[in-house]
Amino acid sequence: MSRLALSDADKHARDWFAATARSLGCSVRVDAMGNTFAVRPGRRSGPPTCAGSHLDTQPTGGRYDGILGVCAGVEMLRVLQEEGAETEFPVGVVNWTNEEGARFPISMVSSGVWAGAIPLETAHGLREVGTGGHTMRQELERIGYLGEMEASYKAMPIAVQAYRWHTITVRGRDSHTGTTALAHRADALLTAAKLILASHRIAAAHGGLASTGILNPDPSSVNTVPGLVTFSLDIRHPDDATLQRMEVGMQSAFAALASGAQRAEGEVRGRPCAVEWRLDAPSPAVVFDAECVRCVRESCAGLESVEMRSGAGHDSVFTSRRAPTAMVFVPCRDGVSHNPAEYCGKEDCANGAQVLMGAVLRYDAFRRGRAGA
Repeated sequence: MSRLALSDADKHARDWFAATARSLGCSVRVDAMGNTFAVRPGRRSGPPTCAGSHLDTQPTGGRYDGILGVCAGVEMLRVLQEEGAETEFPVGVVNWTNEEGARFPISMVSSGVWAGAIPLETAHGLREVGTGGHTMRQELERIGYLGEMEASYKAMPIAVQAYRWHTITVRGRDSHTGTTALAHRADALLTAAKLILASHRIAAAHGGLASTGILNPDPSSVNTVPGLVTFSLDIRHPDDATLQRMEVGMQSAFAALASGAQRAEGEVRGRPCAVEWRLDAPSPAVVFDAECVRCVRESCAGLESVEMRSGAGHDSVFTSRRAPTAMVFVPCRDGVSHNPAEYCGKEDCANGAQVLMGAVLRYDAFRRGRAGA
């Protein structure tokens, strides 16, 4: 499964979602970020109680992450329609754009715009990773999902672990591999390798995570020492303060390693490199709404379940700023996701969909009681 955001494959999935939702009696609205809201009317008007997730994937997976959330929401709409069930308030399903951040490098960017945390101009101007160079706005227009509705919780109201993404730039000096002695090299790639290893060690010391998924040396030539390297740095920890300490520790270590003041035994000291940090995406830890969590917990009755903290970022990070939010997870085989081997059994998928529908209906009942029957 490879369905990068705003690709042709993503358009096909979006078209299916919109057409299916309409066939189940829903209105469908698309905002300026391509976020798609399918809403089924209730007995009363008001903001809908929504389920949802995303239909885009990582370059190589997976088949369930996000997709199951949208499909479970559609199944909820189907059951309500087939049973002729009425809810007190509208209920709906949302497909958020570019949750993964794999093609356009800010994850959860469109829910961030909806929540007022990310400027629309910033999101529209994001350029795809790689050599294509297209912006989000250009691709939204190309596939026909640049909606006229404002991308905002004000226009479309609806009733996690901290992380920070950085781009690290290492500047040295290009030089010939055959005529430049080790002591005379300002090797940006060698320095970057040391920094990545240091990030791993510092994260481990704090009980956190550090990962690099993109590394770009320039020039990329067999017989040239690279003078410029950029790499991604994703650091995570459940506690905001500890995450900040991790980052400060990495900044100090990176400076020492790049200057040559800190080096391994037997390593030749070369010329110094410069290191620059750019923060791309901060995401503080999130505590979800107690009433929403209760609705999920009660919907799990009779099933083996556990309340947990998510190590990943999700659109709920941003929705929770503007609406009561909780999440439902289902187990994947061997705990694998973002991978072609990602797999969730049919029974677990069905259980997850049942819990999701139960949680939405319980929250609708809670809203009914709060508003007065």
